[in-house]
Amino acid sequence: VVMAVYVNNLVVNAGEDFYQEMTIFGGNGETPLTLTGYTLTSMIRKHAESTTKTADFTTGIVNATKGIMSLSLPSSTTSGLKEGRYVYDVLLNTGTMKSIIVEGMVLIRTGITA
Repeated sequence: VVMAVYVNNLVVNAGEDFYQEMTIFGGNGETPLTLTGYTLTSMIRKHAESTTKTADFTTGIVNATKGIMSLSLPSSTTSGLKEGRYVYDVLLNTGTMKSIIVEGMVLIRTGITA
């Protein structure tokens, strides 16, 4: 499976539920990648070289044949996140190959009204 790494920056509001869907495309950038039978994992770290993860996204496959996946965090997790910039990526596991398919920055914002 040949694919480009999709860059998508996210904004997460601390104390709120977070949910984002993305469509993953194959190597040509035009045809959605079929996600049937694949697993996805994703985490947030303060920077790429950090050995400590900040949080794990819950990953989901919304529509496998159309290449639509999701990332989510419950408010119980986001409320414990410190405001600032972080990085994340999404790892696709085909069973025989692992590949980063999405990466980007995560901006954690804290609200004024609790």
